[in-house]
Amino acid sequence: MNEPLSVESHPLTPFLPENAKLLMLGSFPPQRKRWAMDFYYPNFINDMWRIFGIVFFDNKEHFVDRKNKSFFREEIIQFLTEKGVALFDTATAVRRLNDNASDKFLEVVQPTDIKALLDKIPECKSVAVTGQKATEIFLQQFDVREPAIGDFTDFSCQNRRLQFYRMPSSSRAYPLKLERKAEIYREMFERVLINSGNS
Repeated sequence: MNEPLSVESHPLTPFLPENAKLLMLGSFPPQRKRWAMDFYYPNFINDMWRIFGIVFFDNKEHFVDRKNKSFFREEIIQFLTEKGVALFDTATAVRRLNDNASDKFLEVVQPTDIKALLDKIPECKSVAVTGQKATEIFLQQFDVREPAIGDFTDFSCQNRRLQFYRMPSSSRAYPLKLERKAEIYREMFERVLINSGNS
């Protein structure tokens, strides 16, 4: 008889700069053994910080500490704080049905209260989810149409009008070239972070 799978609680607190204009939500961190740093998107073969490097610095290695096979955590935190980017995930507790980081094998035990997160960042005008599992959980909490990948839909949260972006996963398991993913993210970042003051 198989033993019941243990419930894993989220190991990080939400990263919520006071000036956050964008909240990015993944699904859930990988197992600790896959972490290259103590922060979000910690797996060295996840490309999120390479995407940021391409978009903002025209250099996929900008945040990559290749010598230590890690990322420059403090630089990432400083950059996100300056730009107003908040980070968390759409699940706070999960069971792993397989011994890997695949969303397909994550059973969500406790979804994140996304409204409560948004309450803490009143300047936030956009939410971006990174991957299908995160999209599904978000759609369970808000009455909003699912946009195509790279596109957005307007939605309401407690008398606030926001934009909901559906972004491609930064996992290499998602079959899209890094450069194409960066193009899709660039459009979103330019609209939300760079041109938001002009809208």
